[in-house]
Parts: sequence; structure tokens; C-alpha cells
Amino acid sequence: MKSIASAPAKIILFGEHFVVHGTKAILAAIDKRVTVTTTLTHTGTLKINSELGTLEIPISSSYKEAKSEFRPFIFLANKMINSNQNVNGLEIMIDSDIPIGVGLGSSSACCVAAAASISELFKELSSEEILNLSIEAEKTIFPDTSGADCTICTYGGMIEHPSIEKIDSTFDLNLLIANSMIPHSTKNSVEKVSKFKENNEERFSQLCDLENGLIDEVITAMKNNDATTFGLKMSENQKYLEEIQVSNDTLRDMISSLNEISLGSKITGAGDGGCVIALVKDENMDKAPALLPKDKECFSAKIDTKGVVRSTIEE
Repeated sequence: MKSIASAPAKIILFGEHFVVHGTKAILAAIDKRVTVTTTLTHTGTLKINSELGTLEIPISSSYKEAKSEFRPFIFLANKMINSNQNVNGLEIMIDSDIPIGVGLGSSSACCVAAAASISELFKELSSEEILNLSIEAEKTIFPDTSGADCTICTYGGMIEHPSIEKIDSTFDLNLLIANSMIPHSTKNSVEKVSKFKENNEERFSQLCDLENGLIDEVITAMKNNDATTFGLKMSENQKYLEEIQVSNDTLRDMISSLNEISLGSKITGAGDGGCVIALVKDENMDKAPALLPKDKECFSAKIDTKGVVRSTIEE
């Protein structure tokens, strides 16, 4: 028997960093996906294949002894096997078109898709159960995860965080995502913002209030199908991110170049590297690569409304 599940990538449209300090944020799922295929075997082993490498270990091995990139899959396999003692072996294949380590939620999407794929071999779980299982799995890599990324990867669409309220909107976002190709550390960026807050408490409080107000205006703009205001608010949010010092010359140059064809653009995620997003009219999308340095990647993206998708195949 074989089980297949896929989950979408995510972006933070508004509110990154400020959300850690109590503001709202808007997250969205996008149409890049990771697919996890799980097959029952008779090998006595757990085999994991991904672009990060291959691992084959005894079926009863602990996730704590493995490299971080394999831990969620071992954790999930153990969880299911412990309640189904007759399982002799599993093979897990991970196929992803989500860039890794650039703030697009590749690890969260993997955890959601794996939770759905592995569990489906044994019993059908609700979306909420898959979400809870995926958050547990993600904590084997990131113990302090809020679960927001797994939530948007599970349900798709757009959500307001921390209320996890789904944003119902027919607003058609035509996004360009550009990868700076600069590695970044979310932990380091978060610490940098915390230091800024300590040194500029009054101004940081003002910025948090401004961010909350901006997000309210964004939600109104989406309800009114107002792309112009939405784009302006992206650029306004970028000014706040510049002020808290999570930008750099490369990101600024990319944003400046993309503003030639976009209604607005900004960093998405931790900053200091990773990706920027821009709201671009369809007729201008093909112009983007020529505006960016040749060592940068870019692609168009739409909001994914499906969330996690799963199926089983009898062999």
C-alpha cells in the first residue's frame, strides 16, 4: 500500500518580526508544493529519500540520534508504528519544488505532507489532527515553533496570526518571489530585532502599532479588491523592516529594481537574506528576470487554497 500527500509552501505577506512582539501578521500558502510518498515494505527498516540525502535505519530507531533534516520523518514513523506493531518497514520519498532555507516554509510543508502521508497508511486523520501531528514533528527541529507555518501549510489560503482566523478573499494576488540566494539565520535576525527593541523601546512600540494598523488596512483593501493600496502597504511595511535593520544592500537593490514593474515589494520572512516578494501585474511578470542580477532566482506564485492533499494507492 502506498500513500501520497502534498502540502504548499508559505510566505509572510505582512507582520514578520513584529508578530513575535504581539502584533498581527498575515500568512499565505503559495502554489509551490512538497510531495511525500510513503510505502509499506518488508525490509525491517525505515528508508528516507530526499534531495538532502538518503537514510536507512532499523525501523525502531530513535529520531533523536539522526541529523535534523531526517528527524521529523523518523518521529512521525515511530508515532504511527508504535500504534501499529505489525509494520515491518516503511519507505518515505520526499519530492519538493520549494526552495530550501529561504523562508518559504519548506520544513513546515514537509512536516505537514509527511504527517498526512504516513498516517494515511494506518487511519484517516482530520486536518486538525494532521496539523497537531505536524507541529509535534517540526518541534524535533525547531522546539520553539509557533505552529503558524504548519497551520497555513495544512489549510492553505490566507490567515491572520495569532488568531489563526482565515481571511476570506477573492482578491487575486499575482506575486513574484525573488530569492536573494543569501543564506540567513532566523535566530540571528530575531535576536537582532530584540536588541533593536531594547535600545529603542518607544519607537519599537510605535512601529508595532503602525504594523497593526497597516494590516487592518490591508484586509480592507483585499475586501475591496484594491491592488494599488495592497502594493503601497507592502512598500510601507518594508520601510518598517528597514528600520528594525533586517534588510541589507542586496535586498534593497532587488526591491528597488522590482519596484520598476510592481505595485509594491518587501522582504518576506526573517530578512538578512532569503526572499523578497512583489505584487506584479501579469503583463509585467516576464520583465522581472532582466531586472535582477543573474545569480538570483525568481518565479511567479499564486495563493494556494487547497492546503494539504492526500490519497492512497492499493498495490
